[in-house]
Amino acid sequence: MSDESVPPKPPSQDPGQQGAGAPPPPPSGSPPPPPASPGGGAAGSNRGLMLVLSYLWILALVPYLTEQQDPEVKWHARHGLVLMIAEILLSIVIFILSLIPAVGCVISILWMFAWIGIVIIHILCIVKATNGQRFIIPYVSQYADQIP
Repeated sequence: MSDESVPPKPPSQDPGQQGAGAPPPPPSGSPPPPPASPGGGAAGSNRGLMLVLSYLWILALVPYLTEQQDPEVKWHARHGLVLMIAEILLSIVIFILSLIPAVGCVISILWMFAWIGIVIIHILCIVKATNGQRFIIPYVSQYADQIP
């Protein structure tokens, strides 16, 4: 027996193997990869603007209603809308809690810090979207896939 053996070729170098195997699954806990854009990756001239608008509260309606052909922009617009609705619901709960005399002052102070966190989440989502990535927000993003 010989100690020398021929190393197998990687699948990407063998032209007969291309397309036969699926890419490896992403590590658990990471968001799914963005879908391939239609038209071979050709992006519209306003795609970046639409991705930014997707996470600017009520302005997320603009890309959601106008960009029907781009699934990536639509995905981000749906997530921006769900994030906005979650923030509105949280605001209502905080308002009701702030009416309680003993708790109202503390809740109001904590609400300022919560808004800083919300703005940071929006900035993070915008940066990831413009870089072609997705950011999954726990307990919020699961509802975005239910929007048509």
